Amino acid sequence: MNPDVVNSSDGTPPPRAAKRVTKAVIPAAGLGTRFLPATKAQPKEMLPVVDRPAIQYVVEEAVAAGIDDILIITGRNKRSLEDHFDRNFELEYLLESKGKMEELSEVVELADLADIHFVRQGEPLGLGHAVSVARKHIGDNPFVVMLGDDIMTHRPPLISEMMDLHGRTGGSVIALKEVPHEEISLYGCAEPGERDGDVVEFRGVVEKPAPEDAPSNLAVVGRYLFTPRIFEFLEDAQPGVGGEIQLTDAMDKLLAVEPMHGLIFESGRYDIGQKIDFLRATVEMTLERDDLGPEFASFLARLVAERGLT
Repeated sequence: MNPDVVNSSDGTPPPRAAKRVTKAVIPAAGLGTRFLPATKAQPKEMLPVVDRPAIQYVVEEAVAAGIDDILIITGRNKRSLEDHFDRNFELEYLLESKGKMEELSEVVELADLADIHFVRQGEPLGLGHAVSVARKHIGDNPFVVMLGDDIMTHRPPLISEMMDLHGRTGGSVIALKEVPHEEISLYGCAEPGERDGDVVEFRGVVEKPAPEDAPSNLAVVGRYLFTPRIFEFLEDAQPGVGGEIQLTDAMDKLLAVEPMHGLIFESGRYDIGQKIDFLRATVEMTLERDDLGPEFASFLARLVAERGLT
């Protein structure tokens, strides 16, 4: 069917079919100050959760959703991110010579997960600026933004559901989570419209409002799907809250020209930039492992009994 044919029922053209989402942007240029001194000489995204760095979980989530083109936005002292997803022939030779074929397979597969590219954000000017750096790579395509220190354990991946919603609406889709009202000042906050199950209309977004000024308790967290029009509003963006280029400011302007929806989820998110979430992720994700879970569960049970934590 010609997408420009007018819908005879109301005189408006039907929505164009949304392009399939195949590209992801992972901002990973932050300084990780909440985790000093551990992040003084290594990126926070490379902090290990069980036996792999946090950012690997994010890349694997994108791949599981069918995304095969990933751009990681880095900064100074982030070279280890590139090294992690590159081949290491000396290590591979050593593992093969020692007959450690399972470990060899894991390190070789890292380089084949997807087409992974890297670009530097020259200055730490905020999340909005980091996303704007991706404009040439993204071109005229929809794309997802996945924060490099947010691990999502949903199965199927939350971004798969966001991509499905984008396919139905043609607009941008934002992951939302209900948080205690007193914590909303830590997040971008959605001004919601009509809600249908876990899908809500976006009518506005406010960056880190005081609880008494917040339009809802729906926090913008960790996963975004944008049409390329977001770049129009990032290009001329001015510093906002905290003196940084805020992604939420550009989102608010995008709302004036195209629809935007939120997809609400309840659990399965770890912000490993927060120490308590880093510890939660390590414990809970270890318990889910077939090779480590049973032994670790026994240890935790003994520890709880010994320390009277029940």
